[in-house]
Amino acid sequence: MTKIIFITHDGKRHEVEAENGSTVMEAAIRNHVPGIEGECGGACACATCHVYVEPDWQDATGEPAPTEEDMLDFAFDVRPSSRLSCQIRIKDELDGLTVRVPERQG
Repeated sequence: MTKIIFITHDGKRHEVEAENGSTVMEAAIRNHVPGIEGECGGACACATCHVYVEPDWQDATGEPAPTEEDMLDFAFDVRPSSRLSCQIRIKDELDGLTVRVPERQG
């Protein structure tokens, strides 16, 4: 299992265990992380799973694909570190991944 750390807009830390092959969004939904809605179920068709990837993890999570970039246009307060958590696939190399949840979703 891979550990993912979510920090909500109020500073609360939520550490969850995630199965490799699943997504960061799925881990958040399964563990009731506040602020991650995932309305489209992970189809990259909304922006309700928006997160900010901490700087130390940006290389490991990679760049958003063009489809994800298009959907980020609908997110609130997009930053250079913005990603849709449904598009970040869990793997061993992401053990300890830390993301921040925005104050509100798009």
